[in-house]
Amino acid sequence: MTQSETTRYDTIVVGSGAAGGTLARELSLRGQKVLVLERGRGEPDPDSRVEPRGKVDFTFIGRGVPVARGIGVGGTTMLFYSTMWCPPFDYFQSHGIELAAEVEEVRKDLPIAPLADELLGPVAKRIMGSARELGYEWEKLDKAIFQDRCKPGHYPYRARWNSRHYLREAVAHGADVRSQAEVRRVLLEGKRARGVAFSANGTEQEVLASRVVVCAGGIGSPQLLQASGIGSIGQGFFCDPLIAVFGTAEGIQDVGEFPMAAGIHLPDEGYMMTDLPVPKQTYQMLTLSALRPDRLFAHSSTLTIMVKIRDEIAGHVSSRKMRRVFGPPEREKLASGYRRSKEILRRAGATKIFKSRVTAAHPGGSIRIGEHVDANLQTEYEGLYVCECSVIADPWGMPPTLTLLSLAKRLAKHLA
Repeated sequence: MTQSETTRYDTIVVGSGAAGGTLARELSLRGQKVLVLERGRGEPDPDSRVEPRGKVDFTFIGRGVPVARGIGVGGTTMLFYSTMWCPPFDYFQSHGIELAAEVEEVRKDLPIAPLADELLGPVAKRIMGSARELGYEWEKLDKAIFQDRCKPGHYPYRARWNSRHYLREAVAHGADVRSQAEVRRVLLEGKRARGVAFSANGTEQEVLASRVVVCAGGIGSPQLLQASGIGSIGQGFFCDPLIAVFGTAEGIQDVGEFPMAAGIHLPDEGYMMTDLPVPKQTYQMLTLSALRPDRLFAHSSTLTIMVKIRDEIAGHVSSRKMRRVFGPPEREKLASGYRRSKEILRRAGATKIFKSRVTAAHPGGSIRIGEHVDANLQTEYEGLYVCECSVIADPWGMPPTLTLLSLAKRLAKHLA
């Protein structure tokens, strides 16, 4: 049965992750009537204990390369490691987008700073010391963490910023947030968007709005626009392939430290490296997939480095899958990062070094600025916008959250 709602909104936001939560907050603060539709479960409350981390969904690309995304209120911000990497301003300026003011606004909103020295764990300290001895400019990374709620080895859920913090503010200013509402298509009339059709509580429903902003992620957004009859979307994407490099070291004790506390970006080589002390369950999963059962129970004495590369835009996204093949440039970057990681780990006293299989993170680049959307992130359809990693027009290779928050703030000013 199809139902149509009589309530009309100024803006419908599809997705509740970094960009979606920011848009909901910014637009509701400006007096707009906003509806956020999220297909997963959860509550728009960062202190809620109801499914606090949402659901992890794995999509496989290439030859069995998994990419994880969060399905639930808060999106993938419920899974990320709180790293806030500054956007490349020159890149966005080349597309007619100024982000410096918005970046400063986000920095005022959120507790963005490197971890205090006393909150650095033994893995991060050992790796940073080794890297610096080898001449690397290995520095602490900005994190969005309420550090006054932390103590060494203890980083509670409520101390980590996620999109639910913004969503709570949005609801307080009149926004509606609906979970378990899966958007099926954008309603188009001629060359204009007029609302969305979605499924909730076993019924097919429609809701109208002056504009629709799709923030469903690098997988969900192109698939939604394709389902809406926009066929030019989804040709080519990036996915930032990565590996974890493990080594066993004496004198290391697992204390539950926070990942990606420090690292280095090597733009000329096309990759970054950081510490990555993952939880025991994740470590064992990666160890088994690497066919190293002999290291299965070495988690508490393991040093780990992540190598994440900037890949090329290639392949395609369709309604049910993502497909691409990594070529020699990607393989050489991963190999180079692996060689450097081994050097750092050996300097740190690690032995029995091995690497995980390739995984991927935050796909994007499939609804590109200058090709599919303009500088205001509007598609060829009036009132239909996209705001997430898909709009980034070139290979990326960096944590995108601060960039997405800033893009969403800029878009909110335009829409308001």
